[in-house]
Amino acid sequence: MSDLSGIVKAYDIRGVVGEQLDAELVRDFGAAFALLIKPDSPSVVIGHDMRDSSPGLAAAFAEGVTSQGLDVVSIGLASTDQLYFASGSLNMPGAMFTASHNPARYNGIKLCRAGASPVGQDSGLTEIRDTVQEGVPAFEGQPGTVTERDVLDGYAAHLRGLVDLSGGRRLKIVVDAGNGMGGHTVPTVFDGIPGTPIEIVPLYFELDGSFPNHEANPLDPANIVDLQAKVREVGADAGLAFDGDADRCFVVDERGEPVSPSAITALVAVRELAKEPGGTVIHNLITSHAVPEIVAEHGGKPVRTRVGHSFIKQEMATTGAIFGGEHSAHYYFRDFWRADTGMLAALHVLAALGEQDGPLSELTAAYQRYSASGEINSTVDDQVARQLAVKDAFSSRPGVTVDELDGLTVQLDDGSWFNLRASNTEPLLRLNVEAADDTAVRALTDEVLAIVRG
Repeated sequence: MSDLSGIVKAYDIRGVVGEQLDAELVRDFGAAFALLIKPDSPSVVIGHDMRDSSPGLAAAFAEGVTSQGLDVVSIGLASTDQLYFASGSLNMPGAMFTASHNPARYNGIKLCRAGASPVGQDSGLTEIRDTVQEGVPAFEGQPGTVTERDVLDGYAAHLRGLVDLSGGRRLKIVVDAGNGMGGHTVPTVFDGIPGTPIEIVPLYFELDGSFPNHEANPLDPANIVDLQAKVREVGADAGLAFDGDADRCFVVDERGEPVSPSAITALVAVRELAKEPGGTVIHNLITSHAVPEIVAEHGGKPVRTRVGHSFIKQEMATTGAIFGGEHSAHYYFRDFWRADTGMLAALHVLAALGEQDGPLSELTAAYQRYSASGEINSTVDDQVARQLAVKDAFSSRPGVTVDELDGLTVQLDDGSWFNLRASNTEPLLRLNVEAADDTAVRALTDEVLAIVRG
């Protein structure tokens, strides 16, 4: 029986991440995953990032899979969305070894079924955990085989086939890969664009799982400082920052100012709706209210969901949505097996920029209608009690509506709103506030935090 205590940091919606994942435990995960998908799939595709421990852990997982009689296709170094491409194009379940944006000491596993379909707590992850903890039963048959396959060129060609960048004006773009997998994927994707209308200025493209320059977490403003400075220094048209496994992409404009993921969601949604008028677009409940407004104005159908990969993908499958976006810069495309790919979102932004003469700040201004606080974390002794105190304080006010689809969302009669959600892994409450302007955001934020922290 494998002991997960003291190892697992977060058993979350896509897999497991921890500080001390060892080969024996990961082998058990591979065997348990093989048992889960064996009735439907004879093979598993496996990729890994550039962390020092990733190749060994990927090999251990492959050993577990083959021990149950299934075959493995190893794609080696890959971004997470490259692994999703392999899962979709090869129609195989997949495992990606990465800790994404987490610090260097972490590693983890992201899992999917064939066609990049999600494996969530209610769709296999809990079953895998229980199998590992109870002990994986031995398989008496012939073990499977491991073959290697390079899918990078196919991944890049597929993305380029979804966005036409050949006719736009020439752009200079700074890309900060953060020593993560963007340094692996960006050159191949952009080098193959016909006419080379985009000049890439690279920052930290060297693959290095110790992250010597900054953490590969662009959500933290401290980690995009170098990108902002380089954009201003070279007079670039925009900047892109990828996280460690390069499935998320953050954008800064020509001034070095961040463009909110909600604005990117709205921009891409408008482009996708131009291709398929009347389509459905998914947005999570923390995304700016500008997103559903803009989707509706362009003839689309906005659908609101809970925060999280598996919820977004499930709703996309149910509704046939063409696109989905989250406040955390995860962007999901029907034409990419409903999986998230920051690279494809970045290509859309650059295509939109190249099609007009103005700067990116002018282009994105139309999609940024409100002010927002960003996510504010508060450590609390009792998440439920603090959340209930906030609900009691606001629910009796006239014109206020409250829903609990995901945490507590409160809509005020002046159009401002906030969401307060409990972390699943830490004693935190996460607050997001949106209002008409910065003054209103600060006032509402201070009022909520006074209750949360009081």
